[in-house]
Amino acid sequence: MSAMMEKVKLFKLEELPVLIGKEVEVNGESIAVFRLDSGDVYAIGSRCPHTNGPLAEGIVSGEFVYCPLKDWKVSLITGEVQPPDEGQVKTYQTEVMNREVFIHV
Repeated sequence: MSAMMEKVKLFKLEELPVLIGKEVEVNGESIAVFRLDSGDVYAIGSRCPHTNGPLAEGIVSGEFVYCPLKDWKVSLITGEVQPPDEGQVKTYQTEVMNREVFIHV
C-alpha cells in the first residue's frame, strides 16, 4: 500500500541560486534543494550518510554535490554516494511550474 504523495510549494525559482544548495524542512524532513546549470532542480535528504554534514552547503559539480565535511560525492539524481565511499540519501521528485518550485513528499 503506497501513501499518496503530497505536492508542496517551496519557493520561487529565482530564490534558488544556480549551483548553491538551499535547505528546507517539509513535513519534518530536512531536504537540500539544488538548481543545476541546466536549470534542472533536484532535491535530496540534507544530511550526508557518513558525517551528517549539511549537503546544502556542499559544492555542486555536474549532477553531484560534495559533502562539506569529508568531501563524499553524492548523486543529486539517485542519492547514491559514489565509490569508493558507500551510502545513500533519500531523493525527492521536484517540479517547476510557473517559475515556482514544488516537491513531492
